[in-house]
Amino acid sequence: MSEVNSNGIVVTGGTGLLGRELRTLMPEASYPSHDAFDVTDPECLDGYLRHGRYRTIVHAAAFTSPPRVQAEPATALQVNIVGTANVVQLCMTYDLRLVYISTDYVFRGDKGYYREEDDLYPVNTYGWSKLGGECAARLYSRALIVRTSFGPNVFPFATAFVDQWTSRECVREIAAKLIPVIHHEMVGVIHVGGPRRTVYEYACSLDSRRQIRPISIHDIGCVIPRDASLDCHRFTSLVGDKAGASTNGAEL
Repeated sequence: MSEVNSNGIVVTGGTGLLGRELRTLMPEASYPSHDAFDVTDPECLDGYLRHGRYRTIVHAAAFTSPPRVQAEPATALQVNIVGTANVVQLCMTYDLRLVYISTDYVFRGDKGYYREEDDLYPVNTYGWSKLGGECAARLYSRALIVRTSFGPNVFPFATAFVDQWTSRECVREIAAKLIPVIHHEMVGVIHVGGPRRTVYEYACSLDSRRQIRPISIHDIGCVIPRDASLDCHRFTSLVGDKAGASTNGAEL
């Protein structure tokens, strides 16, 4: 797939984990501050777009901590659902492509290797709030929903789950995989991630020299899916070396 210039791309959540990594790979894109591009304020969004020429919004801004979302559902409602609906409306008004960064937590987590068309049923408030954002994005014909899972490039905790399976990768790897997805006119839904493994195995893969202690998902006070690993074959077939430019405009 041939690369294109990143001018004309707006990334929300530019100061977040993914936004900072995308900035190193797409420095020409726009990364407005929260005050300049507040997704909960439609007038603010409209005012920003009137001062430039844009073609794509990568919507990565979100309230993401499951325990905090559980404690502050009203904030999740405003940011993850209402905020995403505002961004979708903005894309409709200005005829912009939307790339919505969603999560593997929209799945129940009882089987793993989830395909894009599998049933959605979150087990916690965070997952429901992101699924609400997906519902808004589904109303727009030029939207791509990207379900993925990522963490810091250095595992930030002393413990990791041995009984939760995931397709999580470090943010550096996920950001690199997102670049061709952002630069091409795919629409629909696509899963982006790595191999199925436990969170403990993922954590150890980032630094085999660290002594990370294994724990169970039952040791925490927040409900999380047991196996939300993703089937990423669609991504591999469409964005791999053999995909070529023929993926432009593909319905996923």
